[in-house]
Amino acid sequence: MDKREIKNILRKISRIKFPGNPFTPPYVWIIGKPKIGKDGWIGAFCLIDGLHDKLTIGKRCDISSGAQILTHSTLIRCISEGKYDYTDHAPTEIGDFCFIGTNAVVLMGSKIGHHSVIGAGCVVPQFTKIPPYSIVTGIPGKIVGSSKKYLKFKNEN
Repeated sequence: MDKREIKNILRKISRIKFPGNPFTPPYVWIIGKPKIGKDGWIGAFCLIDGLHDKLTIGKRCDISSGAQILTHSTLIRCISEGKYDYTDHAPTEIGDFCFIGTNAVVLMGSKIGHHSVIGAGCVVPQFTKIPPYSIVTGIPGKIVGSSKKYLKFKNEN
């Protein structure tokens, strides 16, 4: 295969439009009525929890397989032996053009700024505010860089 054939194949692939949510239960568990923007991707075995509070996922977000985005916590109810008979909840927001890595967890009340990357296996703690263009990794999730450098690289080529 010569370079021209490879370029033609890549050009065809780049025109493919992925559906907003190609998986349906049992492959993706979407509960409640989350607001999910257009042209995104939600991988298999994700939990998208919009049942307990408002959940917004921006346009063109990619959510990799196994990721969990939560709007609630039963921690206090559980450890209080049921004396605290309430499910804590808070709105959670993922901005436009974000990437959520494989098996990442975004806990209730978090706000992820647009164009941000949440690394594979990262846990974003409750009520964390991530600025736009952030790269976040680890447990607990910490900002380790900026996605702007990748946009600059892409625009130069």
